[in-house]
Amino acid sequence: MKAYIFPGQGAQFTGMGQDLYDSSPLAKELFEKANEILGFEITRIMFEGTADDLKKTKVTQPAIFLHSVIMSKVMGNSFQPDMVAGHSLGEFSALVANKTLNFEDALRLVSKRALAMQHACELEESTMAAVLGLEDEMVEAICADTKGIVVAANYNCPGQLVISGEQLAVEKACEELKERGARRAMILPVGGAFHSPLMEPAREELAAAIEETKFSNPVCPIYQNVTTFAVTDPAEIKKNLIFQLTAPVKWTQSVQNMIKDGATEFIEVGPGKVLQGLVKKIDRNMEAHSAQL
Repeated sequence: MKAYIFPGQGAQFTGMGQDLYDSSPLAKELFEKANEILGFEITRIMFEGTADDLKKTKVTQPAIFLHSVIMSKVMGNSFQPDMVAGHSLGEFSALVANKTLNFEDALRLVSKRALAMQHACELEESTMAAVLGLEDEMVEAICADTKGIVVAANYNCPGQLVISGEQLAVEKACEELKERGARRAMILPVGGAFHSPLMEPAREELAAAIEETKFSNPVCPIYQNVTTFAVTDPAEIKKNLIFQLTAPVKWTQSVQNMIKDGATEFIEVGPGKVLQGLVKKIDRNMEAHSAQL
């Protein structure tokens, strides 16, 4: 069974999507439609912008979404998923891939999500940090014992967890984690505390937009970040997508459940190779590679 997986924020690179635009009339049409929907020339930033231009949340999120979704559409009939999943933002790409959302509605939601998260980040000084080499339970316990808001945010693979919260609380937790034997506890260059309670204002803002959007019956299950199990009910998918902003990304558990349910091959669609690397760390015998056009 083929599991298609879609990357999240951090996978962007200068020039992303240019090859698709130049080689496929369908890709060109979708990119131009995206410029209209967003109200600015995202193609120009994707193809010619600097790394700093691409790092702005209002650009990063739609850019990664567009690269992933347009690539899956250009693949045509060779794109036949048995199951899908996306890491954080990638969940929106996955929902277009399994036909729960249409391209236009999903892009509007991604744009709203990016702006809502940007606003939430501006309300309080906050950050995220990558923690390597400790058991999840120890990281969770140290976060719980640290004064202030700091929580486990991304369960990426065994021994790799990202924490998120108030700047000072994250810094304090990092010190304690290093003392307890973490190989690394490193502050990440991100705009704020994604997948933490500090994203509550963004969750409320996005919830209204999600509730108004039509979600259809998918052609295959999605393994969502919040629950990690196969979901096909549009109402449940909607609910999980709303909670995703303040809840942790349980990527390790999602991949494990996909394998348990019969996944034999993981295909990453979009920029970068981060997710296929994580799949290999979760199960080194699993076949994982980038999508081919």
